[in-house]
Amino acid sequence: MAQADISFDYPDQSPGFLLWQVTNLWQKIQRKALSELNLTHVQCALLAGIGFLEDRKETVNQAALSKHVGADVMMTSQVIRTLETKGLVQRERGISDPRAFSLSLTEKGRALAAEALKIVEQVDGRFFDCINKHKRNLVDVLNSLKVNENGI
Repeated sequence: MAQADISFDYPDQSPGFLLWQVTNLWQKIQRKALSELNLTHVQCALLAGIGFLEDRKETVNQAALSKHVGADVMMTSQVIRTLETKGLVQRERGISDPRAFSLSLTEKGRALAAEALKIVEQVDGRFFDCINKHKRNLVDVLNSLKVNENGI
């Protein structure tokens, strides 16, 4: 294979490749931990997002939720239907816009979200423990990258 004109001699010098590898590892560990609750990480994030918005008395519909968690609107809609089937989320047609659904956690959903968040935080604590002194810097860098999504 001909050598492409690339900026790095080795894959572990590429920030994008490293981010992809670390993200895959982190997701694998989270997936395994949440499997005991029969939840995916996306389901957990959406449950937590609904709870967060509800606790702050903010509008909780699929568009607001997908924006809050940074997820695709169509994927959010599909996962919300699954969570509704599991009895974790209630969807009600909006009064001002009947196309939009208002979302809320059921008691079962709120309890499961709290349990899942404890697991996620425990896993995060163990996963990021090796960079404890640099954790704040990592969060700052990741937030900078997230804000820059439109700058590409």
